[in-house]
Amino acid sequence: MDAIGMSHIAICVRDMDKSLGFYRDILGMEVTFDGPTDPTEGGRPHNYKRARKTRRRVSLSCGEGVPIPSLTLTSHPGEEPDGNPILLDQVGITHFSITVADVNALAEELISKGVEPAGPRESFINAEGKFRYIYVRDPDGILIQFDSGGAG
Repeated sequence: MDAIGMSHIAICVRDMDKSLGFYRDILGMEVTFDGPTDPTEGGRPHNYKRARKTRRRVSLSCGEGVPIPSLTLTSHPGEEPDGNPILLDQVGITHFSITVADVNALAEELISKGVEPAGPRESFINAEGKFRYIYVRDPDGILIQFDSGGAG
């Protein structure tokens, strides 16, 4: 494979407004697309557990000038999604990670906004008392890691 990058990460959410309140309003991600898309994927809903009538897609960017990948949120207005988020020891995509310039500053900001770490705070703290990385959960319980990309 001669890949040039990853285009996006997509997650299905229960309540798009709650999810946007987290990803857009708390994390500061920018909406680059918000609208309906075809849930039948051209008449063949082969990638769904069950047929869906509606689908809303919102694409988010980490900010101006930040290259892909982007985050895509999907929901099915008027229809309840199936399933629950998985944990780190289960088969499937367990979390995604976003590299940030200052993990400690972001962690403190998230905590001040009422976002709790997904685990004991001390498990994410280094010997200097700073966050080396942090896991949090979005409104649906999906794990997100913030790290320094190996820089710290």
